[in-house]
Amino acid sequence: MAGASADDVYNIVIFTMLIGMEKGSNISLLNFLKVPESIILGALLGAMIGLVLSWYFKTFHIRDSLKVTIIMAIGMALYYLEGILTGMIAISGLLAVMAMGLTINNRNAEVAKRLTGKFSRLWVAAEIFLFVLVGASVDIKYASQAGIMMIVMLFIGLAFRMLGVYISILGTTLTKKERLFCLLAELPKATFCLLAELPKATVQAAIGGVPLSMGLPCGKLVLSFSVIAILITAPLGAKAIDASYKKLLTRDLEHA
Repeated sequence: MAGASADDVYNIVIFTMLIGMEKGSNISLLNFLKVPESIILGALLGAMIGLVLSWYFKTFHIRDSLKVTIIMAIGMALYYLEGILTGMIAISGLLAVMAMGLTINNRNAEVAKRLTGKFSRLWVAAEIFLFVLVGASVDIKYASQAGIMMIVMLFIGLAFRMLGVYISILGTTLTKKERLFCLLAELPKATFCLLAELPKATVQAAIGGVPLSMGLPCGKLVLSFSVIAILITAPLGAKAIDASYKKLLTRDLEHA
C-alpha cells in the first residue's frame, strides 16, 4: 500500500513528461534525469509546507472545515506551481501534496484522522463527477475500432508489471503465498498511461482525458485505453483479491 502511493506519483511524473514529448518537446537524456529531480524537490517542498501547517494547526485552533479549505487551496497552488516552473526547474506538485499530507499525519495524527474523514466525504461527490465526465468523453465507436490489440497490450503491460513486483519482493521475508497474493493484487493495475490500483481507478480516470483535452492526436486512444483498462481490470482484480486473501494471507495475532 505504501509503495502504491509512491508508484502513482512516479508514474504521473512520467506521464507528464511523455505528454510534453508528444507536444513536440525533444526526447533526450535530460528529460529522464528530471524525473528524480522532480520527485526529490516535490517531496522536500511538500514536507516543509506540512511542517508549517502542522505548527499552525497546533498553535491556532480553527475548525476542521477551514483546515480542509486551507489544505485544498495549497494543494491547488502546488499543482499550478509545477506548471509555472516548467522549463526552469522540475518539481512534482502532486508529490508535494502527498508529502504535505504525510508530514501533517506524522506530526499531528489526531488532526490528520479528523481531516481524512472530511476529505472522504468530499470525495463521495467528487468521484461521481469524475467518472461521469470521463464516461461522457469516451467515443464508443473509436474504442470498438481499436479492437482486440488494445486488450492484448493491456495484459502484456500487466504481465511485465507483475514480473517487476515479483523481483522487488525477492529479498523480503514474505512467504510464497504472500508473494503470490502481491502478484494477484497487481491485476487491478494497468500500465501505459494507466497508473494506479484500479478498483478505484481514480488516477486513470483523472488523467486519461488529459491528452484529449489538450488536442493531442493520441487523445482518443489514451482515453479509450484508460476506460477499457478500468472496465476490465477493476472487477478482475477485485474478484482475485476477494477470492484469494483468506487462503494466501494469515492474520498477525500480535497486531490484530
